[in-house]
Amino acid sequence: MIQLIELNKYYGKLAAVNGLSLEVPAGEIFGFLGPNGAGKTTTIRTMMGILKPTSGQILLGTYDVLKEPEKAKAIAGFIPDRPFIYEKLSGREFLEFAGKLHRMESPRLGHRVAALLELLELSPWKDELVESYSHGMKQRLVVCAALIHEPRILIVDEPMVGMDPKGARTLKDLFRALARQGATVFLSTHSIGVAEEICDR
Repeated sequence: MIQLIELNKYYGKLAAVNGLSLEVPAGEIFGFLGPNGAGKTTTIRTMMGILKPTSGQILLGTYDVLKEPEKAKAIAGFIPDRPFIYEKLSGREFLEFAGKLHRMESPRLGHRVAALLELLELSPWKDELVESYSHGMKQRLVVCAALIHEPRILIVDEPMVGMDPKGARTLKDLFRALARQGATVFLSTHSIGVAEEICDR
């Protein structure tokens, strides 16, 4: 579950987020729709604890992001709009690194890496350096990293931008499968077509 209560984020006198309240239950894909510059990314960055809100409360599951940031982040996966990847690592090494950030250990980590690479159709390139991956492959690798610790909440910022049609279809199917398994998916997009196609509301 995700809950935002009277969330505000100001830059000086400029309100980037103004009095936002919403609740997203488990098992739902929620579309956070708005044009570029509407404050979607700012909202998401405050939800993940990257930015500190001016006021308001953010709950991921039962954890307050401001009071218990580590516990909140432990149950959430994040796919940013401009992800950073260590391109001198192989795809497998990058996912192992991501898993170790969540204190995952072998053999669980190895099994999870293999399963995600297979799911996102990256297994044939698992030992290739990420710098050799196409844009779409890098995006799919970032999705794998966000899911490495089996989060109950997935927060996604503009996931379809620059994605090829096959990759976009794979992601849409994945988000639906996660929701069916009880995960909460918070999907930010400027595309009403994407929102209408995969979001519950």
